[in-house]
Amino acid sequence: MEDLKKREEIDSKFKWKVEKVYKNIDDWEKDFQELKNEAPNLKKFSGNLISGEKILEYLKLNENISRKAEKLYVYAHLKSDEDTSNSIYQSLMSKIDIYMAEFAGYTSFFVPEILSLDDGFIEKEIERLDELKPFKFLFDDILKEKPHILSKEMEELLALASDCLDAPSDIHNILTNADMSFGKIKNEDGKEVELTEGNYSSFIRSKNREVRKSAFKQLFGEYKKLQNTLATSLTCSIKNFNFNSKVRKYNSAIEASLKPNNIPVEVYKNAVKVIDNNLDSLHRYVDVKKKLLGLDEIHMYDLYVPVIETPKEKIAFNEGVEIVLEALKPLGDEYLTIFKSGIEDGWIDIYENKGKKGGAYSWGGYDTMPYVLLNYNNELGDVSTLAHEMGHSIHSYYSRKEQSYYYAGYTLFCAEVASTTNESILIHHLIEKEKDEKKKLYLINQELEQIRTTVFRQLMFAEFELYTHESLEKGIPLTAEDYNKAWHDLNVKYFGDKIIIDEEIDVEWSRIPHFYSDFYVYQYATGYAAASAFSNSILNEEEDAVDKYKMFLKAGGSDYPINILKNSGVDMTTDKPLEATIKRFNELLDMLDR
Repeated sequence: MEDLKKREEIDSKFKWKVEKVYKNIDDWEKDFQELKNEAPNLKKFSGNLISGEKILEYLKLNENISRKAEKLYVYAHLKSDEDTSNSIYQSLMSKIDIYMAEFAGYTSFFVPEILSLDDGFIEKEIERLDELKPFKFLFDDILKEKPHILSKEMEELLALASDCLDAPSDIHNILTNADMSFGKIKNEDGKEVELTEGNYSSFIRSKNREVRKSAFKQLFGEYKKLQNTLATSLTCSIKNFNFNSKVRKYNSAIEASLKPNNIPVEVYKNAVKVIDNNLDSLHRYVDVKKKLLGLDEIHMYDLYVPVIETPKEKIAFNEGVEIVLEALKPLGDEYLTIFKSGIEDGWIDIYENKGKKGGAYSWGGYDTMPYVLLNYNNELGDVSTLAHEMGHSIHSYYSRKEQSYYYAGYTLFCAEVASTTNESILIHHLIEKEKDEKKKLYLINQELEQIRTTVFRQLMFAEFELYTHESLEKGIPLTAEDYNKAWHDLNVKYFGDKIIIDEEIDVEWSRIPHFYSDFYVYQYATGYAAASAFSNSILNEEEDAVDKYKMFLKAGGSDYPINILKNSGVDMTTDKPLEATIKRFNELLDMLDR
C-alpha cells in the first residue's frame, strides 16, 4: 500500500479552492473582527420591531452580518477538515464555533417578538410596504407556529431544560460508541480481530458465512445484555418528545415533528401503508437471494452479502467524471456545464491525505462555492459518491443563484432528492450499457439493495416509531420485551416466511440512533421515492421533465417541501412516487431472477 500523503504533498489541482473564500488567515481575522464589532448592533432592535420599516431594517442588517458569519464559519471548517491535525485551523474553527453561540444570542429575540405582535399587524405592514412583500412566506412560516409558542418565561424554562431532555440520546451515544465492547471474532483469514460497530458492516457482507454469522451473533448478543438499560433510555426519549408535543399544544408527537414543515401526518402514515401493501416484492427478493446464494435456509445475517462478486476495477477520478457526465446527459447541456465548471473551478477536494476528515459531503455558504469533500479511492462506489455529492452541490448552486439569502436553504425533506436523482440516473445508465453479464447482475443487485435499505428498511423503522410513540401516548408502558416483540413481528412481516428470523435480531431496535431523532427516518424513503419519480420522468423523456426538475432545484426553501415537489410534478401526498420505486424494484428483480 502507498503511504498516505501529507496535505502539502498533494498537487493543488486535486484540492478545492478555499482561497476563493479568504486568501489567507489575515483576511479571515479582519472579517472576524468586523463581525464582532457589527453583530451586537442586532440586539438594538430588541423591543423596537414596532413598524414595517424597522422590521425591514433588521432583516437587511441581519442578512449582511449573517452572510459574513457564514463565510467565516464555512472557511474555518473546510480548512480544518483538510487536515484535522493542523492546530492553526483547529483553533480557527474553535474560535468561530464559540462565537456563533454568542451570535445566536443577538438574534434570538426576533421570532418571539414577531409572534408577540398584534394579530394582523404583520399582514398589514406587508400590504403597506412593497419591500416587505418578498418576506411574506418567511412571516407566514413564523406566524403559523403561534399556537405552539409559549410565554417568554415558559420558553426560557424549556430552553434551560433542553440539555436534560437530550440526556437519553447522549446516554445511548456514549453507551453504544464508547462503553460497549463486542470482543473478538475470526476474520476470513482465520485471524482473531476485534469486532466494532465500525467494522461490523464489512463482516456482515463477508462471503464467508461463519464470519458474518459470528459477527451477527456477537454484536447483538452484547446489545441483548444491556436491553433493559437501552429500553429505558429509548422510553425516556420518546416520553420527552410526547411531553414536548403536549406542552406545545400539538395533538401528537408526530404532528409536532411534521407540522413545522407543513407535512401532513397522512404523508407519513400513507408511506407506511403503501409499503405494507407491497411487502410481497421484498419477500420475493429474499427468496431470489436465497436461491442465488445457494442456501438451504436463509438467515438474517445473510441479507447483506452481495449475490454476485466481481473483480474490483480501478476507475481514475477523470474517468469517473466522464462516466457521470455521460450518465447525466438526459439532464441537458446547462446542467452538464455547471457540473464541468464545478470540477474546473475547484469545488472538489478529491483525494485522501493524512489527517483529512473521512467520508464525503457537500457544503458551503450563500457567498461561497458549493464545495465537495471526497476521499476518492478509484472504486465504482466513489463514482457513485461523486454523482451524489455533486447532486447536492448543483442543487445548492441553483438555489443560491435563484433565491434570496432567506430562501436559499432547503429542508431535510428535500435535501436528499437531488443527490439521489443523480445516483438513480447513474445506476440506470451503468446497468443499460453493461455488456458483461456478471457485472450487470452486480449492478442490478446494488440498486436492489439500495431500495431495500433506503425504502423498505427505513419504513419498517417508521412503522416501529409509530407503534412506540402511540403506545406511550396512550399510557401503555413499554419494556425491553415489548420492544423486542414488536421488532420481531415487524421483521416477520417485512421479510416473509422464507427466511429464519433469528432471535438475535429482536434487539436490533436498541442499536439505531435515529430513534432518538423522532420521525426522522421516513424522509430517507420519501426522498428516495421523489428522486425515483424525477429520474423516471427524465429518463422516459416525459414532456418538460427536465424543466420541472430544474424548478425543484431552483426553489430552495421558498415554499413548504410538499408544495415545492408538487409544483415540479411529484406529489408526495399520493401513492404514485413510492409505487414507482416499487415498480423499479420489481423490474430489477425480474432482471436478477431469470
